[in-house]
Amino acid sequence: MSRLIMTASALALSVALSSCTAKPAADEKAAVEAAAVDHSAEIAEATAFVERAENELAAMNKEAAQAYWNQETNITDETDAIAAEAGAKATKLAVDLANESKRFNVDVLPYDAARKIRILRSSITIPAPSREGAAEELSTITTGLSSTYGKGKFEYKGQMINLDEASTIIETSRDPAELKAVWEGWRTVSPAMKDDYARMVSLANEGAQELGYSSLDRMWLSNYDMPPEEMEKEVQRLWGQVEPLYQELHCYTRWKLNAAYGDEVQPKTGPIRADLLGNMWAQQWSSIYDIVKPDTPSPSYDLTERLNERGYTPVKMVETGEAFFTSLGFAPLPETFWERSMITRPEGKEVVCHASAWDLDDADDVRIKMCTEINSEDFYTVHHELGHNFYQRAYKDQPFLYKNGAHDGFHEAIGDFIGLSITPEYLEQIGLITADEKPGPDADTALLMQTALDKIAFLPFAITVDGWRWDVLNGKTTPEDYNEAWWALRLKNQGIVPPAPRPADAFDPGAKYHIPGNTPYLRYFLSYVMQFQFHKAACEQAGWDGPLHRCSIYDNKEVGERFNEMLEAGMSQPWPDTLEKFTGTREMDGSAIIEYFDPLMTYLKEQNEGQTCGW
Repeated sequence: MSRLIMTASALALSVALSSCTAKPAADEKAAVEAAAVDHSAEIAEATAFVERAENELAAMNKEAAQAYWNQETNITDETDAIAAEAGAKATKLAVDLANESKRFNVDVLPYDAARKIRILRSSITIPAPSREGAAEELSTITTGLSSTYGKGKFEYKGQMINLDEASTIIETSRDPAELKAVWEGWRTVSPAMKDDYARMVSLANEGAQELGYSSLDRMWLSNYDMPPEEMEKEVQRLWGQVEPLYQELHCYTRWKLNAAYGDEVQPKTGPIRADLLGNMWAQQWSSIYDIVKPDTPSPSYDLTERLNERGYTPVKMVETGEAFFTSLGFAPLPETFWERSMITRPEGKEVVCHASAWDLDDADDVRIKMCTEINSEDFYTVHHELGHNFYQRAYKDQPFLYKNGAHDGFHEAIGDFIGLSITPEYLEQIGLITADEKPGPDADTALLMQTALDKIAFLPFAITVDGWRWDVLNGKTTPEDYNEAWWALRLKNQGIVPPAPRPADAFDPGAKYHIPGNTPYLRYFLSYVMQFQFHKAACEQAGWDGPLHRCSIYDNKEVGERFNEMLEAGMSQPWPDTLEKFTGTREMDGSAIIEYFDPLMTYLKEQNEGQTCGW
């Protein structure tokens, strides 16, 4: 997943919720209102504190958001220093307020005050200790890690190439020697991060412990309206629902890679070589569709070719994404979006090209930051990033501490839920294909394979990133074992291995943006489950009676109205309440994924008959 959300409120406070066990909102409100009767003085003081905290955080985060935007869109020593200073101030303020809030007993406070204080205490992504100089040191480290990643280059064939250029080779080359060289080359950028990363972990754990958590991983896992231990079990439950589909996809893909490259490059059994999968991190495999495509009819068009044939530009791609949301009844993006967004890589500047969506003032100054290229991947990415922006605008009237997704998986799921409606029917509606080119039911296996190579291949990677990081944060994995533990998990969950033994100084986790960028990754796993859950609910609302993978909600304003109601709630209530509002259920559920890909699962099992699956 190469995408990210950046909101002003998320810079010091990440998407997070109460660490208490989830309850129905009505029961929770009744309990706290009843308990509040005899605590009027504390209630008044706490209410005043929350109002002051929200005002101070709102002002600080506008300043920090602009500093980070400037740094990521123009990396220089000066912008690095300004971002580090702003980050230190924002973190220090958030930690100070979280510590100050400890004097209040949330069990006797009114609902809003209690919920906001819980958010305040648990939602700092990288908390600094309150001792003198700690926030400044931590901010300098985190800014430096981001800068190192953003400026990363390595020499290949006598030229220095960046991540964009390296990724293109990984996606398009079918020369295993070249793939190995480029894959290894990008990972020469990250060893320099290792010591700073270890120091950051130590500081952040000290900060988390000061706030009452045993380690930072417990703090992160407290953000889902249930105890951390229950959330870990919830992740395993959801993964258990979809793992059989991944196992079949892995088995089929390995067989096809073996046929393409031979036993010396990719054996018929065991794990898959990571550099052969068409993605720098082997997290999504759609770039090798030409190798693994099924022996069934395929669509007659290539979306990347069609976008170029139709004269699409990066701006037109963004305009097309916006038009999907306005077709549902959402207001168009403000003019400032078009004036201030970074839609393409600017010449003469070092930038962080990692696609992200930003909200710089918690109101209307929404933007995206992308180095957009005219291809199918970025066509989907545009819809994803705009999902963040329309979510941000939907909850802009909420109080500051509620200006976020119901939990972080919601924010990531919204745009990808819309992306599931990029069906042949939708492409015909917007003129990218003609009625004669629209594939029939016999092409469904091919269409589902293309989607599975992105969506299903990603799931075990998503639980691996934070699975590794949780063990780092709680001390189970020490710095000397960082890389070994990373590949042990990647083998266990994904069934992949590096193309050759890794050097002793390797720090391969740092070659993935979300590690030096300190972006919790569980949100992406949850979003990949929930986007299908949202899609099924929306298609049922629309009265769709065909296969789930053929449904598009484009131009359905009735669905759009219910969708917007869910988004407007922001973080104001426990996430099961918000989920129920749109889907009718209070639990995250992977069954919609199984239904969506059922025809493909049947095909994969048939193709894998006689193969030795697993690794």
